[in-house]
Amino acid sequence: MSHTKRPTSPHLQVYSWSLEMALSILHRATGVALGGGALLVTWWIIAVASGPDAYDQFRMVMSSIIGKAVLFAFTFSLTLHLCNGIRHLFWDMGKGFELEDTQRSSKLVLFSSIILTVLSWAVGYGLI
Repeated sequence: MSHTKRPTSPHLQVYSWSLEMALSILHRATGVALGGGALLVTWWIIAVASGPDAYDQFRMVMSSIIGKAVLFAFTFSLTLHLCNGIRHLFWDMGKGFELEDTQRSSKLVLFSSIILTVLSWAVGYGLI
């Protein structure tokens, strides 16, 4: 084998960060977070099936500040993954690949995720 010097792939420090890059990484991270959220839903179902004591324990944990933060993060993960998944469906149809379209859809995905998360919590607390 010859030991010729070949160019190496540039590292992330070379690229300037964009919203599109951040959403791509967040889409993967929210997919992982939804796996953890599925465990929470499983715990909830088991607590309901196990009786009032188990459900009270679940409710006590989830009504704490940390529990609410986890539920809020789960809600945001769900809405971001949903909105970004819808964008990926359009991409699968070959639409929205132009630079202006990807920038606009990235902003729309982030804005929609925030609005849907806030609306979900507002409805849950009976504010709407």
